[in-house]
Amino acid sequence: MSDKAQSPLEFPCQFPIKAMGPNSTDFEAQVVSLVRKHCPDLGEGAVVSRNSSGGKYLAVTVTVCATSREQLDSIYYELTACEQVLMAL
Repeated sequence: MSDKAQSPLEFPCQFPIKAMGPNSTDFEAQVVSLVRKHCPDLGEGAVVSRNSSGGKYLAVTVTVCATSREQLDSIYYELTACEQVLMAL
């Protein structure tokens, strides 16, 4: 089965990746660092962060130019392996 048949996405494409974790001073930087390993050319405005209503958590959305399903899988693997990341979508 070809890659095209396995994924409804057409590459390259803009793809938002969201990671949620503690609202700490370094969480956003850590998420960006992990994603940048696989997407070194993140553009300006690619990162948006938002606090939870109670302020305890931080959601970081990084929009990447995805080039393959394997690249996205690698990013999600890195994020979910990180102790600080509670959830990655």
